[in-house]
Amino acid sequence: MIRINYKLKPTDLSDKLKRFWELSGEKISLIEQNYDATKGSPVFTADGKYTTRGWTEWTQGFQFGSAILQFDATGDNSFLEMGRQKTIEVMAPHISHIGVHDHGFNNVSTYGNLLRLMQESKIETNKWEKNFYELALKISGAVQASRWTNIKTGGFIHSFNGAHSLFVDTIRSCRALMLSHKLGHVFQGEGDVKISLLERALAHIKATADYSVFYGEGRDSYDIWGRTAHESIFNTKDGNFRCPNSQQGYTGFTTWTRGLAWAICGFPEELEFLSILSDEELEPYGGRAVIENYMLRAARATCDFYIEYTPIDGVPYWDTGAPNLHKLGDYLNQPANPFNDYEPVDSSAAAIAAQGLLRLGRYLINKGEVEAGEKYWQTGLTVLDTIFQEPYLSTNPDHQGILLHSIYHQPNGWDYVPEGSKIAFGESSMWGDYHAREVALYLQKIIDNDIYYTFYNCLDR
Repeated sequence: MIRINYKLKPTDLSDKLKRFWELSGEKISLIEQNYDATKGSPVFTADGKYTTRGWTEWTQGFQFGSAILQFDATGDNSFLEMGRQKTIEVMAPHISHIGVHDHGFNNVSTYGNLLRLMQESKIETNKWEKNFYELALKISGAVQASRWTNIKTGGFIHSFNGAHSLFVDTIRSCRALMLSHKLGHVFQGEGDVKISLLERALAHIKATADYSVFYGEGRDSYDIWGRTAHESIFNTKDGNFRCPNSQQGYTGFTTWTRGLAWAICGFPEELEFLSILSDEELEPYGGRAVIENYMLRAARATCDFYIEYTPIDGVPYWDTGAPNLHKLGDYLNQPANPFNDYEPVDSSAAAIAAQGLLRLGRYLINKGEVEAGEKYWQTGLTVLDTIFQEPYLSTNPDHQGILLHSIYHQPNGWDYVPEGSKIAFGESSMWGDYHAREVALYLQKIIDNDIYYTFYNCLDR
C-alpha cells in the first residue's frame, strides 16, 4: 500500500523537475541524432538504445510530442522546431490510420500540443498553421470513432484485436473524439447519416466504466473495488458481454497495472473536459449528473485500487497478480525493487497514474471534497517524488530513455533482459518517457502558476 506523504508540496519537487528537464533534453537529442528512422517508430530501449517492436504504430506521436513538451517546459526553440517539423513530415498517416485505437495518443500529443501552444500564446498564431492542426484533429477523431461496435448497453471503440474487443487503454484516445466534436466536425456515415462524436465518446467511456472497471459487486470471483481488466470480450452478434481478458497482463482476472493507469488518467481528464460542455449538450446522454457520477465512480475506484495494491513508494509491479510476486515476501509494505529476481516493476504505469491521481485530487478539492481530494493529490506527488530520482530517473548520458524500469509486454517476452538477470529491468519506453514529461509539465505549470494544463487547451475559448 502506498505510504502517502501528506507533507509534500509541489515546490518540494522543483529541483527534481529542473534536473529532469535537463536530462530530458539530452535524451531527446540523443534519439534524434542516433535512431535509424527507417526501422519504424522507436518503441522501447534494449541495452539503452531505442528499438522498434510491436503490433501497431502507436508510439511515434509520443516521440515528437516529447520534443514539443520539452519546448513548453524550457523555451528551447530547437525542440519546438523538431516537434513541429516532424509532425508535418511524418504524422499524416497516423491521422487516417484505420487500424489502431490510438488516435488520442499519436495525434493529440503532436497536432494537439502544437495547437495548444498557439492558443496559449506560447508560439505565434498563424491562421493556416492553426487550420492545419485543427483539420488533423477533426479527421483523427472521426477515424477513431469509426472503429465502432454496438452492444446492448451502447457501444465502444474496438481495439486492433477486432470488433469484439474493448481495451481499457482506449479511454485516453477519447480525447480525439472530444476535440473533433468541439472543433465542430461533422462525422458522416452511410447515406450521409450524421454521427455524434460526443455520443460515441461518452458511450465508450460508459462502456469502459461498466466493463473494464470492477466495483466489488460480485461480477466474478475476483471482483475487487477498482481492479481493471485490460480487455473486455463481447459477442458481436447479440451485443452481450462475455468475459474479461488480457493481452499484456497475466490474466483477465488479474490487474495489468499499465491498463489500470490508463483508466486512472483517462477518467479524471474527461471529467475535467465536461466543464466546457453545456448542460444542453449532455442532456441527450443522461445529463451532467449521471455522466459525472459514473466517471467519478470509476476514477475513485481505480485510484483506490492503485493505492491499495502498489508498494509503499508508488511504483507498481507489472501485474498485481503476477505469478511470482509471492516470492518477494511482503512486497506491498516495502519499496518496489526493480532489480529483484522474480517480477518486473513498471515505472511507466507510475508516470501515467500519477497524472490521473493529481487531476482527480484537484477536481475533488475544487468540488469541495477536500479530504478525499488531498488523498489523491498527495499520492500523485508521492509517486512523482519517487520516479523523478534514481533508480528511475535515467542519468547515464549514453542511455536514450529518461524513465527507467518500464515494461512493454511481459507475457510475450519482448522486453530486454540484461545478461545475468532473470527479469527485464533498466529500460525505457516511448510512452513512459512521454508521460513522465507530460506529468512533469503538469506539475511545473502548477508550481509556476501557469495556465492549467489540459488536452483541450487547444480549443478556442
